[in-house]
Amino acid sequence: MFKHETIETNSGLLIVLTLVAISIGGLVEIIPLHYIDETVEDVRDPDTGFEMVRPYSPLELRGFDIYKREGCYTCHSQMVRPFRDEDLRYGHYSLAAESKYDHPFQWGSKRTGPDLARVGGKYSNEWHVQHMIAPRSVVPESIMPNYPWLAETDLQLSDLQDRMIALKKVGVPYSRTTAEYENNVKRFGEAVAKTLDINMAENNLIAQANQGNYDGNKAKITEMEALVAYLQVLGTMVDFDKFDEEHFIQFR
Repeated sequence: MFKHETIETNSGLLIVLTLVAISIGGLVEIIPLHYIDETVEDVRDPDTGFEMVRPYSPLELRGFDIYKREGCYTCHSQMVRPFRDEDLRYGHYSLAAESKYDHPFQWGSKRTGPDLARVGGKYSNEWHVQHMIAPRSVVPESIMPNYPWLAETDLQLSDLQDRMIALKKVGVPYSRTTAEYENNVKRFGEAVAKTLDINMAENNLIAQANQGNYDGNKAKITEMEALVAYLQVLGTMVDFDKFDEEHFIQFR
């Protein structure tokens, strides 16, 4: 066994051992990529056969962009681990499939605030709006900053299609052609396929905002609206009640 001093004072040996360490680390990261199809779950609705996990709608996508812009990921993970205490607090552990359209994915271990992987539907829209404007008004012990400007800032739509096109290039199945649209109908159903149509992105965003009224302000579409829409969809795509308790163990 080499002494630490011997390695540090011998540049040739240090280089060789560094390359060995990098090679081992690289193999650990690269080899699993060849088996990724076996580890990302194929989650389909047993009743319809459609894929449950879908790309974000235009409004949810803009909410995800704002979530990243405001640095929410620095205090909140989106990764429920397969442990009993996490299951009791947050719900079913996170599936790899639930993050396959996230760029970047939000898994992690940083929890200054609670994990948000299953926050969708847990609180009302009004609660989320108030929590973003003044966190301590609903959670007195919170150390989260205030984000009042989100409720006052109009949501930017001018580059919406460009954002979706960029994601399409890295594998997110948004559609631009009739053939791509029809393929999404087969995968997700017609209702979802319509929301993934890049050509109708702005109309779809406005329709969802008007219907959901996530920020309680119908006069305009704000960044708060998009962020709340994103938070409300987290963890809601997969209906775990439709699967046996042991169904997903085969992918672990």
